[in-house]
Amino acid sequence: GYAPSDGVEYDYHTTTTGILEKVRAHAGDVDFEVQPELVSLLSSGDFGRYADEKGEMSVCFISNNDITGGNSGSAMFNAKGELLGLSFDGNWEAMSSDILYEPKMQRTIGVDVRYMLFMIEKYGKAGNLIRELKRGN
Repeated sequence: GYAPSDGVEYDYHTTTTGILEKVRAHAGDVDFEVQPELVSLLSSGDFGRYADEKGEMSVCFISNNDITGGNSGSAMFNAKGELLGLSFDGNWEAMSSDILYEPKMQRTIGVDVRYMLFMIEKYGKAGNLIRELKRGN
């Protein structure tokens, strides 16, 4: 996480709870519409093997990687070479990163691989793709 200004602090990850909160808080706003089937699926809290130790599911996370235009979709790995997710954006405070790197502020936003797999398997009903990934085919 990071704190870009006094009284503003961002955690290092978001969860499905945040999606549901935004859907409720912005009811009727097309920019926050989520398919009813997905709302139902996320509301169930049945995340199975994709849940964290608290039973929640991470959706996005930030890291102190640097990102620039054209990097969206790049894989994000941990020190063991395990896929954590895919980068898709940078934080607002990092907009100057093409000119000057600011290590205390630069953050890359990535979608968590567990959320991607959950969406493929449960929402997309494509568990066969997950099984193929496990076999390495």
